[in-house]
Amino acid sequence: MKVILADSNELIRIGLRTVLNLHKIQIVGEARNNSELLELVSGFETDVILIDYTTGGFDIDVIPAVMLKNPKIGIVAITPEQSAQTLVNALRGGVKSYVKKDCDIAEIVDSIKETARGNKFFCGQILETIHAASINVDDLEFESFTCEPVLISERENEIIKLIAEGQTNQQIADGLFLSNHTVNTHRKNIMSKLGVKNTAGIVMYAVKTNLVSPNKFLFASDLK
Repeated sequence: MKVILADSNELIRIGLRTVLNLHKIQIVGEARNNSELLELVSGFETDVILIDYTTGGFDIDVIPAVMLKNPKIGIVAITPEQSAQTLVNALRGGVKSYVKKDCDIAEIVDSIKETARGNKFFCGQILETIHAASINVDDLEFESFTCEPVLISERENEIIKLIAEGQTNQQIADGLFLSNHTVNTHRKNIMSKLGVKNTAGIVMYAVKTNLVSPNKFLFASDLK
């Protein structure tokens, strides 16, 4: 997995570089502005770009410019809070996944890993902003959102199974050594991908895909 960091703030780049190195994610280059980023994309084989297009030296137009050079690159936006319309414009421009700079480290790392696998990843705060504006990311007129199948990651399947078994967010967090906030983000991503609105929908998916046995619920009913 090869990643380019794109942020004009040196302190932010140092922090991200340190975190990603700890998770064995290779940094192939760092860009401080649009021109440096486009030069890196042309010169290095890259899987994912982690970019704050709101910092000095960057703008949202660099995203489609990158996609023209290499449409296979997965772009993860990591910015401060933005309006729903700004988020939508970024997604339409080619951003694959979106997290906020104040997200948990685990969420930022997961966003890179999932994007490198070809999946979408949104932190819970970003999903809330988009959904509050009654926008469904799967309805956006952008190829990556209309042509690719919805894929559930191994971690998400693990969490789906635990939800279906009746565990709370805190119990799941304790068992998987994650923060409650990270588990809640995974739950929201799962619901968004599955197109369900509550825990019952997650349970039904778990039963249909044999993540849990329906007998578990039959026996539980007999015991009540």
